Amino acid sequence: MQPSLSDGELNELRRWSTGAVCNGWEQITQRDIAGEAINLEPVQDFMPFLGPMTGYAVTVVIQPSDPTHKQKTPHGWSEYRRYVASVPGPKIVVVQDLDKPRLLGAFWGEVTGNFHRSVGCVGTIIDGGIRDVDEMGQAGFKALARGLCAGRAHSHPIRWGGEVEVFGRRIVPGQLIHADKHGFLAIPHGDEQGLLEATRFMDAQECQTVIAAARDTVGRSPSEICDAVDRAGEMFRAAVREKFGSFTGSAPDLGALEIGQVPPHYGPR
Repeated sequence: MQPSLSDGELNELRRWSTGAVCNGWEQITQRDIAGEAINLEPVQDFMPFLGPMTGYAVTVVIQPSDPTHKQKTPHGWSEYRRYVASVPGPKIVVVQDLDKPRLLGAFWGEVTGNFHRSVGCVGTIIDGGIRDVDEMGQAGFKALARGLCAGRAHSHPIRWGGEVEVFGRRIVPGQLIHADKHGFLAIPHGDEQGLLEATRFMDAQECQTVIAAARDTVGRSPSEICDAVDRAGEMFRAAVREKFGSFTGSAPDLGALEIGQVPPHYGPR
């Protein structure tokens, strides 16, 4: 697995929320933007103070309810750790918990979080439970999870390095992920290039048009504010068309419209 973006590009992507990056991705992808790359089930960010994270997926499957996995793969932890350490970073560990929806044992805690941070992992997305939230946060290791769990039970790596499914989304190793308190975006392979430029453009255009119009209210009546936002929306749409050629995604209030249609209430989300 070779990283598709430079460290500088990844660092800049972390300056935006996952929603803002999704706005950019929707303009460059040929995929179905209705849930194609985002989590389809609720997920909670337990370290929102760490901000967004970006990295490439490394994957593992667990089943804390079953003690036989330790007997079948007695060196599983050691082998799994060496797999994670061998992959270029930055990395996000994506964990499928086969006990879902039950939370029977936490794969993550202070020790596991610190190890993974030491080998270039910036965080995890786990469709299961975590513990030692404060300690992991202090280590700078971010966690998006379904919930908290006090015990470890029989947490043990079963298999790793293959496709997993978390929060209704299938993820493969090496997939670029952007995640924060809003959820996660798993970028389909082939959509990485152009993502940063599209994110920059969409954010700048919103700030310069529809958001600016919505905030410039001094001395204006409600009707005049609506008119100003309509005009700003037209400017936004024209700029996005000029940049990308057509709408493939979420220009404000245009996501579901066909090309060429003019919405009667065009404005920001």
